[in-house]
Parts: sequence; structure tokens; C-alpha cells
Amino acid sequence: MAVNSPRSIVARSAQQLRDTGPATVNDLSRSLEISRTSVENAVTALGDSGLIVDAPAQNGGGAGRPARRYSFHAAAGTVVGVDIGVASVRVVLADLAGAVIVQRSYPGVAEQPDGASKLAAVIDDVRRTLSDVAIPASKLRAVGVSLPGIVDDTGRVTTSVVIPEWSGIDIGSQLRQAFGCPVAVDNGVRLAAVAEHHLGVAQLVDDVIYLSVGNRIAMGLILGGRPRRGIHNAAGDIGRLAFRGLNSETGQISWRTAPTAAEVFALARGGDAAAQQELDGFIDELAHGIATLTMTVDPAMIVIGGGLSAAHEQLLDPLRAALPGHLGLPFQVPLAEARLGAEAAAHGAVVHAFQRHAAEIYGIDDMPAPPITPLPVESATSENTTAENTEEKQ
Repeated sequence: MAVNSPRSIVARSAQQLRDTGPATVNDLSRSLEISRTSVENAVTALGDSGLIVDAPAQNGGGAGRPARRYSFHAAAGTVVGVDIGVASVRVVLADLAGAVIVQRSYPGVAEQPDGASKLAAVIDDVRRTLSDVAIPASKLRAVGVSLPGIVDDTGRVTTSVVIPEWSGIDIGSQLRQAFGCPVAVDNGVRLAAVAEHHLGVAQLVDDVIYLSVGNRIAMGLILGGRPRRGIHNAAGDIGRLAFRGLNSETGQISWRTAPTAAEVFALARGGDAAAQQELDGFIDELAHGIATLTMTVDPAMIVIGGGLSAAHEQLLDPLRAALPGHLGLPFQVPLAEARLGAEAAAHGAVVHAFQRHAAEIYGIDDMPAPPITPLPVESATSENTTAENTEEKQ
């Protein structure tokens, strides 16, 4: 049940404690510039809802009893982000303050024989992750899901080239039944863009083109600080249209000089002239497509993610050099490598869950999503460290 009295002050007080740390009623009153009585009422409501707990008192050195301090109860609930792919399934658990507790990587759904088995495997992955850190199902507040395909606003997959068995299936409803909590589902590339905007390389930039370049090419758009879905939820499904030379049916990138992109890049690094020529041609076509998108959207930043972003400057430097020639503009648009790599979509799914279901997560209607704090790289553990989720999520 949502906290009702007074809603906006309750939300402001909760956000202050969540994002800045423990405080007394007087601290909150000064910081929020509202009356002590209003803060006291808000603190009472938050205490009743279980969102705050007593924090250790601080002795200011004066006479008398130290003022009572409160802290946000981040461990009161858990939000899950799941990135579903054919090569790997990534699961991220975050507390109510947005701090990532654990992340796991499991084998992808490719080996499962049908759509139902694929879904069951994903559900098992989430439950296993919760069990590993002894988080009971009762603490699960919401689940965010990233998957490859066009997804409507309710969580139904309109179509998916990568997981065709799920086309027409209401994945959101299936997962709501499995976990007994709200579920927010969206396209993986769009959620990767959300992650880079919320906690990655594109923070504070409100107009962003995120381009995933892997086995396929797809786009996620952030416009005015918000992900662009489009009237048919298909915004970003542009690989086969904006980029020439892709497979007309699947949108996959094909290579002539080696079976995989990694091998083509490796050959080019080793001085193979044919591989370098193919790579140069690919980068020029990529720049042409990016120029088309740039002139359409006029973004403040272009972010390159997906599997090929792992080539780092071998891809980005020549791409930066080629882009101005296709744009022909008197200014340059910054082009950056995605910061979150293969973990972007799973973290974007966490953000999506917080944004879509704040009222259910916090019991407060107008709470913003928290800043998401990912695990340090060395702390991230994996059940399947060899799996690379570089397939296109569009």
C-alpha cells in the first residue's frame, strides 16, 4: 500500500535519506527547507512503511541526549535486472538504494528446445541468483527485463528475430506470475542506452544515440533524457535500413576474410591487407549509417556499444576519422565507447524497473529512480565466464 500523507514531502524525505545518507529531523528540515513538523510526519510514515530505520546516534559533544538519526533501509527489498540473450543470461540484483548486490552470468537460451523451456531457464537463473545470496522471494519488489525483440508497453513481445518462439508472447505476464511482483520489459538495446545514460558514459547528456554493433547493428535513442520507444515500440530497429551490406532478412553482419569479426580484427592487427581492406570498408559504411542517424536526430553524443566495441580504438579511432567526411558539418559530435560493456542491458533493466514501478517498489508514487552503483569489476562473479552476450538484442 502506498504511503499517503503527505506524499511529496514523504518522497523528498525518503530520497534525501536514500541518496545522501543518515540524518536527523533537523537535518532534513534544513536540507529540504520544509518545516520540522512536516518532516516529523514524513519520518513517521516512512518508519511505518519500513523504508527507514534508526541510525547510530552521533554525539556532538554537548550536554544532553544526541538527536535521533534515521537511515534509509536499502535492504528492505530487492530489484532484479535480467538481460536475456541466446549466448548468455545476465542477472543483476540491486537494493532499494540502487547499489548492486550481486551479478551473475549464465548460459544463454539458445540450447533450450522451445519457448517455454527458454522462459523456464531464465526463471531458474533468477531464482538461483536470489538463493545464492539468501534473499527470500518476499523481498523481491520488481523485475526489469531486457530481451531481443520489439516489445509493447505491457511486456508482450511483438516480434523477435533472435528468439522467434517468443513472438506474440506476453513475457511480462509470465514473469509476473512466476515472481509475484511487477515486471517491466523492454528491448535490450534500448535498455543498454538507458544504462549508459543513467550510470555510464552518457550521464548528464539528454540526447544520445546508442549504437550496438555486434552480430547485428541496432540503435537505442535517448531524447530529452528519456528513451524513445515510438508509437509502435520499434524506434531503433534500423540496422537493415541505415547500414548497407547487412543480411536483408536477419540484419546480420557478414565477413569475407574470416568467419567472425574478432578474427577479422585480429588479422588486420597482424598486417593482413585483405582483412584491413574489409575492415576499412566496414568502418566507412558504419560511418555512413551513423551520419544518416546523426542528421536525423542531431544528438549531443554517439555511444558505441555491443560486441565490436571491445575492439576499442581499433574501431573507434578510424570511425571518428571517417564520420566528419560523411557528415560535412562545421562541428563534431562526440563519439564514445560504451562504459558498461556487456553488462549494460542488465543494469538498464534495473533502471527500467525502478522507473516504471517506483510506487510498488517504495510504496511512494513520486520517488525517482536511484543512482545505480555497479559492482567493482573485480567483484563481479560469473557462472559462465566464457559466454559473450554480443548478439544483437533488437
